Amino acid sequence: MPTPPSPVENPRRQQIRREAARLFAARGFLGVGVDEIGKAVGISGPGLYRHFPGKDAMLADLLVGISERLLDEGRRRVAEAADPRAALDSLLRGHIDFALDESALITLHDRELLHLPDAERHQVRSLQRQYVELWVDVAGDTFPGLGASARASVHAVFGLLNSTPHSATGPDGGAADRPAMAALLHRLALGALGAAAHRPEA
Repeated sequence: MPTPPSPVENPRRQQIRREAARLFAARGFLGVGVDEIGKAVGISGPGLYRHFPGKDAMLADLLVGISERLLDEGRRRVAEAADPRAALDSLLRGHIDFALDESALITLHDRELLHLPDAERHQVRSLQRQYVELWVDVAGDTFPGLGASARASVHAVFGLLNSTPHSATGPDGGAADRPAMAALLHRLALGALGAAAHRPEA
């Protein structure tokens, strides 16, 4: 689930993060100016520089931050689980919460990772690889039949779960029923892994 802000975190900084993510996802990183982000949080554009050195730093903070958070939360969930199946269930619930509650960050990653400086982009990729490997180990332990296809299967599940910017809407264009969507994603992800583990022999 989303990690709450640290008690020592500046609430204004958290607000800037949320609004920057929303605007970048809706308009694109290059299509949003500092003044517009400032207006969204009720301060002048230049006032943002008391919290972030610039727009590039906001993007890096968002993308590196969510990658760190997913990995840390995933490791915690696995460490606290009683067995591999419980660990997989907990990983799924945590990632589904993220995908449903923070879909703007998914859109941001898909579209804007190329705008990060090389060092931050490599950091995001490294954190993501570690997160994937965490899932691969747990999925492989839960479904031994996955074998060498475990990594590809995990990536496919991520594709399913991270489809929420496009899929988590109701017929009227509004938000879909959240509990129902969470249950559907959970069921589909487990079904996909189970089907991959029990694929018929060629």
